[in-house]
Formats: sequence, C-alpha cells, structure tokens
Amino acid sequence: MPVVRHASFAPHVAPDTRLLILGSLPGARSLAARQYYAHPTNQFWRLLGAIVDQPLADMPYDDRLAVLRAARIGLWDVIRSAERHTSSDSLIREAEAHDLAALIAELPDLRMIAFNGGKATAIGRKQLPQLVGIAVVDLPSSSAAHTIGFSAKLDRWVALRGAL
Repeated sequence: MPVVRHASFAPHVAPDTRLLILGSLPGARSLAARQYYAHPTNQFWRLLGAIVDQPLADMPYDDRLAVLRAARIGLWDVIRSAERHTSSDSLIREAEAHDLAALIAELPDLRMIAFNGGKATAIGRKQLPQLVGIAVVDLPSSSAAHTIGFSAKLDRWVALRGAL
C-alpha cells in the first residue's frame, strides 16, 4: 500500500467548551465520511454516550455533534497532517502537530483536556502550554484495535464527567 498524507478536520468547539477530547488523526473511514470516529467498530460514540447519558451511537452524525455542543464538549485531533498507509496510529509518520495552545487560548471555560489513546497523548502532551485550572486526562483508545473491553475503557472515561 502506498503511503498517503492525511489531514485532520477542523475543530468542533464553541467558546464555552468545557471538555476538549483530542484524538490522534482520523482513520480512513472517518476521512472518507468526513466525520469524527466514523468506523462502526470504534467505541467512541458509545463511550461518550454513556458519559452524557445519550444514545449517541444510534443518532445521525449532526445530532451527535449537537448533543456534544449542548454538553459543552469539543473534539479535535493533535495531528494536523501525517503520512500513513492504513488507519493504525502505530503507522503514523512525519506528523505535523496542531497548535493546541492557540485553540486552548480561545476556550476560556475549558476545564479538562482528554487524550483519546496513546498516540494522541504522546504527541498532544508535548503541545500543551502551561495550564492552570485545567485537568489533563489520558484515556484508553476508543479504537477496537485497543483490545481492552468496553467496560474497562468506560471505567476510565467516566473521569470526563468531572468537566461537565
């Protein structure tokens, strides 16, 4: 398979965002659909649905985003663009990071930043400015490739409620 350079989406945030969830870089299915976490085996929408007590996984994508907006949850990725020939984070090469500090500066109500998975954590934590009053949480990846069970992931994702 040839290596292709992929670019992430624009952030889904509002000025009153309290919780910012940062992934690494959308996978092939998400890029094709132009939707965060579009792969049907990714547990992101089920996990976050349990946090906000809404059946996000069963909703149309625009409705999911509306629920997140109402709950003051934002989404983005730590990588602006990178080379990758599959959707695996382990195969990301030549990553160019987003300017997280600039986005955070625009979010005065931000209480928590959560990294979805190890690659997002490794790249994203390096991009963080000095933070005061903002919690930082490292989450197990919502990807099905991260093989711990849903309930084990949810046990860690419950920490996100502290920002809401």
